Amino acid sequence: TSFKPVETTKAEWKFIGDKSVRFGVDRDVIHCGNVNDDFRQIKLKVTDGPVKILDMKVYFDNDEVQDISIRNQIRQGGESRVIDLTGGLRHLKKIEFWYETKGFARGRSRVAVWGRK
Repeated sequence: TSFKPVETTKAEWKFIGDKSVRFGVDRDVIHCGNVNDDFRQIKLKVTDGPVKILDMKVYFDNDEVQDISIRNQIRQGGESRVIDLTGGLRHLKKIEFWYETKGFARGRSRVAVWGRK
């Protein structure tokens, strides 16, 4: 008989927070409040309409900041690439992002941030 190696399950994606974004070019902040959550990676999920995410800043609890250039149109129901956080497992304080929702009828969308250890 042959034995199959046991696959270790990757950490599950966990919801961090979301924002309803309005028409135009703007900036928003998602505050991350749960002190028990530390993450190595994050990604954005978009619902209700497409959003062009321009840039993002991730603020950590030790006051360090990671600048992330996204510059990507994320379709309705789509998600960003997986973003590795610098410094390994980190606690997030807030995530600030700049976006543009021009070019679709309703002009509103929802951006959610998900994290994984």
